[in-house]
Amino acid sequence: MRIVFMGSPEFALPSLRACVAHHEVALVVAQPDKPAGRGKEMSRPPVALAADAAGIEVYQPRSARPPEVAERLRATGAELAVVVAYGKILPKGVLEAFRRGCVNVHGSVLPAYRGAAPVQWAIIRGESETGVTIMKLDEGMDTGPMLLVRRTAIGERETAGELASRLAVLGADALVEALAAIEAGTAVEEAQDDARASYAPMLEKAHGQVDWARSAAEIANLVRGVDPWPGASTLCAGEPLKLFGAAPAAGQGEPGTVLSIGGDGAVIAAGDRAVRIAELQAAGKRRMSAAELARGLRALAPGARLGS
Repeated sequence: MRIVFMGSPEFALPSLRACVAHHEVALVVAQPDKPAGRGKEMSRPPVALAADAAGIEVYQPRSARPPEVAERLRATGAELAVVVAYGKILPKGVLEAFRRGCVNVHGSVLPAYRGAAPVQWAIIRGESETGVTIMKLDEGMDTGPMLLVRRTAIGERETAGELASRLAVLGADALVEALAAIEAGTAVEEAQDDARASYAPMLEKAHGQVDWARSAAEIANLVRGVDPWPGASTLCAGEPLKLFGAAPAAGQGEPGTVLSIGGDGAVIAAGDRAVRIAELQAAGKRRMSAAELARGLRALAPGARLGS
């Protein structure tokens, strides 16, 4: 089929490659280039870079809502749009620009975790299983009919970044299957059960702040779920401290108290038991093991209290 691909981040790359391998990609639509890094140099979205390398034209409107966007997409003659982590809700004009509609790869088993950050919230909320859903887009927030679902277990130590990488590949494989069914006219649409819906709002930096009064399991899930962004953090002697590689551990004490530091991490008291943090990063320093950081950061020692 002749399609338009809409997406921006790395999560969308396996699906873009699958579309290029199995169909004709007439146009790639991505978010505009943005300043990034300390130097604020303009950075091109990963999907746009991949399209450049493949010789595919890239279109980067600031918004999908102006009528000329739908006109530009319709002019490609594409019969279908594939949308993967594009980052914007598409207006009716765009949805109707394609004879076969718009197909989306969503990083959860819908109707669970509709929204912008399904991978992260599934981990933060302690789910043991998630997956991908291939769906037809409508004007709602991930409310359209489902075409295909693929499930996978979430690893006990798996971070959001690691899980997203796996789901991106799983989603691309499912997308190929769903597009083949659409092309053959055998695709079956299944309506979502809105009564079972849950939501995954966009993450903000504040979501990474650790509340040591929470249970050890909740804290460990948070640290994994916000890795790599926005990252879990706390305060040590009033200075920010980033946390990586968390798991529940034995131990008790006043929440936020450093109970011990060893080669396998820092054990910090939580609301019930304790949490073992494998690696930490102080302001202006690189990420390192708890024992290594403690040797150079006197404030990080058994008996210290973390948090505000």
